[in-house]
Amino acid sequence: MPKIVRKGAKRPDASTIGEAVARPWDVTGLRVSFAALDPDELARPVTSFLIRREVDDDELPIHQHRKGQLVVAAEGSVMCRTLDGLRIVPSNGAVWIPGEIPHSVSMSDNGRAYCLFITTGVSPLPNACATFSINPMLREMIFHLANQPPLYPLEGPTSRLAQVILDELAQMKAEPLHFPVSSHPRIQRIAAQLLETPDDRRTLKEWAAAVAMSERSFARLVLKHTGMPFGRWRQQLHIVMAVQRLSMGATVQAISQELGYDSPSAFTAMFRKHMGQPPRRYLRDRTEVVGD
Repeated sequence: MPKIVRKGAKRPDASTIGEAVARPWDVTGLRVSFAALDPDELARPVTSFLIRREVDDDELPIHQHRKGQLVVAAEGSVMCRTLDGLRIVPSNGAVWIPGEIPHSVSMSDNGRAYCLFITTGVSPLPNACATFSINPMLREMIFHLANQPPLYPLEGPTSRLAQVILDELAQMKAEPLHFPVSSHPRIQRIAAQLLETPDDRRTLKEWAAAVAMSERSFARLVLKHTGMPFGRWRQQLHIVMAVQRLSMGATVQAISQELGYDSPSAFTAMFRKHMGQPPRRYLRDRTEVVGD
């Protein structure tokens, strides 16, 4: 199994770091990440590493590298924070971060993930961050590649496996697990408050008053900077947080209370409406345990 080398990945300039650190993309239970490595030193089109959360690990600060990064959650959940918001995926989900995008990735307690580093331009993945579900065949190939030397021979079985992985990435199913946040200070302020108190059920009018805007102007602001009406934007945060909590073993009743719903059935109806399945079935369909 390749070892993780503690080398600093490329950091953004000071102004970008300051902008990123000022944004409170923190979710309870997702404080810890894996050690840094420099994927740009690996002269292969794709490499895979197994990452486990250790008790004393600290979250890797906002950083960037030339290669794209696909983080596949094997156990627990994975969170990615970028300048445009928050993404969380459960087991067998994946977060895609294109090259040169400032980001930080965390795992839940006892988490296990596979990081696939991909040279820009060799894969069919998009030029923007995205979340996906991983089919069993692709998952097993990624797991197997992580057991090979990162500088595998350019000709041979491992090189052919890497090429098949790149081809199969096009078959990944997109998952709507992004909570969008822009650089607008009012949007950031509200996002931070919603993350801190997700059960806050204030109305659009009450939120508008809190940021000293008319209801109509506030509604336009949220739609312009998030692409969603306010109520839908808040529900999207609830979906993202619910997926993380489900991955950590929380009950639907506990999640519904934490998010401020009147009953588990009300929360389940919201989740089913946007995700196509009730919460437990959604998680079960994506978290079949497969060995290392």
